[in-house]
Parts: sequence; C-alpha cells; structure tokens
Amino acid sequence: MGCLSLLLAVGCSDKKGSSPTEASQGQGKALKKVSVVLDWYPNAVHIPILAAAQQGFFAAEGLDVDIKMPADNPTDGIKLVGAGKETFALYYAPDVLLAQAEGIPIVSVGAIVQRPLNGIMVPENSGIQSPKELEGKQVGYPSTSLSISLVNTMVKAAGGDPQKVIMTDVSWDLIPAITTQRVQAVTGAFINHEKLLFEKKGIKIRYFAPTEFGVPNYYELVLITGKQTARQDMGTVEAMLRAMAKGYAWAQTNQTAALGLLIKGQSSHFPLDEEIEAQALQMLLPWMEGEGARFGTQDAGTWEATAMWLQKEGRLKDSLKSSDAFLHGVKRGEGEDALRR
Repeated sequence: MGCLSLLLAVGCSDKKGSSPTEASQGQGKALKKVSVVLDWYPNAVHIPILAAAQQGFFAAEGLDVDIKMPADNPTDGIKLVGAGKETFALYYAPDVLLAQAEGIPIVSVGAIVQRPLNGIMVPENSGIQSPKELEGKQVGYPSTSLSISLVNTMVKAAGGDPQKVIMTDVSWDLIPAITTQRVQAVTGAFINHEKLLFEKKGIKIRYFAPTEFGVPNYYELVLITGKQTARQDMGTVEAMLRAMAKGYAWAQTNQTAALGLLIKGQSSHFPLDEEIEAQALQMLLPWMEGEGARFGTQDAGTWEATAMWLQKEGRLKDSLKSSDAFLHGVKRGEGEDALRR
C-alpha cells in the first residue's frame, strides 16, 4: 500500500492546500504521523477524510495523516489495524463485529454513515416486486458470506424461502452480471454507487432496502482503531474524529468544492464519474448524521441489534457487549459548529 497522490497537491501531508486559519494552527509544532486505510478507492463516501486533509483540518489537530488503500482485499484495513501496523481504517459495522468475535483487537470509534447502503437490486422490467419473488432466481453477490445472510433475512421477512434462492458468486462484477443477464438480482451493490451507474446506463432499478425486510439498521461505514491505541492514545483518536467532523461540515456547506476535490484527486485505478459522484454526495451527506445524531455518533442499541441479527443468522456464536464493540462520542471543540454557520 502506498500514499494516495490525491487531494489536489496534498499527497501524504496535510500541510499543502490548507486554509490559512486551519494551517496556521498546525504550524510551529511537529505533526503526529498516523495512517488511515480506506475500504475502497476514494469516492464520495470518503469526503470527511479527504476534505479534512485538503482543508488542513488534520494539521490543525496536530496530525499528519497518510491516506491508504487496501493492497489485496477490502478487509486489509481490519487486519492491519488489529496487528498495530496501521492507526485507523474504514470498514462496515457487521464485518467489524465478526472480526472482533475472531479475536482481532479492534474497536469502532465513530460512525461515518448512519444507515445501510447495501441492499438487493433488480431491474424494474424483471417484474420482481418483492424479495419473496427471488425464489428460483439467481442472485449475484461479491464473495462475502454477509451478502448471503442479508438475502436470507430479507427473503424470509418477505415470506419467501431463502433455500430456494440461487446465490451466485460474481465477485465485484455486479453490474455486468445484470447487464449480461447472468443473474436476475444482485446484492453487495450500494445505493450510492451501483444503483446510480445502472440508471446512467438506462437500466431502471428496483431497490429493496435491508431495513424494510428484517435487517436492523446498522452503520455501513465506521472508523476503527486498535484497542491498544484506544486505551493508550485517546487524544489522537479524538483529534482524528474532530478533524473528520470538520471535513464533513465543510463539505456540507461547500458541495461544489467538495465535488471538485473528489474529481481532481481520483485514483487512476478507479476513475470517477463526476455526475455519479455529485449525486452520491447529495445522498450521503444527510446520511452521515442521523436524527439527533451528529457526525461520528454511535449508540449501543444499533450495535446490539446488529450483533443479534448476526447471531440469528449463525454468524456470531456468542453475544457481544456493545461496550466491547465501540467507544462512545469524542470530545468536540467549537471548530465544527463554526464551519456550519
């Protein structure tokens, strides 16, 4: 893994491209080097981190953040943070619980997206009106057992028999699997990405949301760190979250500039579609805060409901205390609120 050469001229450092006020706060003192591993190539869902780097909010909090991509597998971040080789990573709440159950010493320190983005998608012209009607149909999924659990729960909640659904591993070729009619439905496809891409291709999509069919609300993306870091260096954890919260608040009030930041800093390995990212940004920003929940907020009830669902699906053997899954809120200064005004 290497540093992303993105965010205008930021590179691996937060020092360039900073706003004068924020950058001046970070001058005159050594910045602490930390790293964060993304779950995928940079896109709209990562805007709190990307904006915090480009606008100098990390530097203002005393951090020099090395933004990385997973080398071989999207779950690399979990393993590397658990082994103490990286400071932070982004990944999905259900996977974090499964990793914790396997003894990987990680903990979630902040929720980035307050709701699931995953779901089941079918072309509207398929005539499929409910997950129940997936009986006897092929559903493509991206090599993850959690995708199977998601479909099982949703089909059962709709009154169908999950055993009659034909789960077909299509890796990450979700869109081609539909366009070539290899499968009749896909899961592991995100409403803020694949659905928009389908529709740009002229394929109208019917989206079945997990929370409408038996799956509890869960955090689609969370920031994790190692338990040792959480115990010994909460100051760094809090600084990271404060800077990301400022990045989020900046993006809310500067959406055009945020979109420009994404497009200019895109990876050559994963080129972005400006029209898609503009739509995705408009969708995601409201979902990064829930009703009465500020950016980064987590609650025990959401974690416990997610763990109970995984238990019911046979993915978790033992119950997991919510206090072991996540850390409560971060101390906040006035900077984020000032950016909102």
